[in-house]
Amino acid sequence: MRDRRAYLIRITTRQSLNRLRSMRSRKEAYVGPWLPEPLLTAPDVAEDVELAESMSMALMLVLETLSPTERAVFVLHEAFDVGYDEIAAAVGKSPAAVRQIAYRARRHVDARRPREAVSSEETRAVLESFRNALESGDLRGLLDVLAPDVVLVSDGGGIRQAALRPVVSAGKVARFIVGGIGKNEVSLTGEPIVVNGGPALLIRVDGEIDGVVAIRAEDARITGLYYVRNPEKLRPWTREDLDPAVRSVSR
Repeated sequence: MRDRRAYLIRITTRQSLNRLRSMRSRKEAYVGPWLPEPLLTAPDVAEDVELAESMSMALMLVLETLSPTERAVFVLHEAFDVGYDEIAAAVGKSPAAVRQIAYRARRHVDARRPREAVSSEETRAVLESFRNALESGDLRGLLDVLAPDVVLVSDGGGIRQAALRPVVSAGKVARFIVGGIGKNEVSLTGEPIVVNGGPALLIRVDGEIDGVVAIRAEDARITGLYYVRNPEKLRPWTREDLDPAVRSVSR
């Protein structure tokens, strides 16, 4: 049984490494910032702070800054508690080298994690304030809920309009939202959902799905906004049967 487990770990890891390397080469030609595909998750996941953080859009972005080998070692050891000897066999390195890789990857991730875990209730409260300001076009309300050094990352994939680089600071982010997404007197609404283990909004413009916004919150303010507009990543969200699924999962 142990040999079978080691074999599965080795095969799965090597397939994953091949996939990560292939994706990295495609991302080099990607237009604008890249964000992970938003994944609809059950509400009870958001109640488990540690599990939710491990699935969050923010952590997914941090993991993307690791090399494929660093990412494989980190996920195997931190998420699945696989021993260094088994990881070494899977990635084709010595156990000592794997320990060093794990140490570097853990330091890299820890340095970019939030200072403290935020409960789902706190995140939902912040998101609701953001939603109210968004739907009303309230610039002052947006400024109140955004941290001074907030960062907005938008992913249009070169298909939909999006900022070609991250937008930094509350003032610039608020103006980008009001002058960009909410321009021309459109009807802008945000539907509460749960993606990647955390509260988020499904954004509609004049009733049509425009994108998915996930957030990162600290100290009752939003420090990170992750807006996926790329239609290729929104295909599961534009199915005709989406609305009942969203309603049943997000409430």
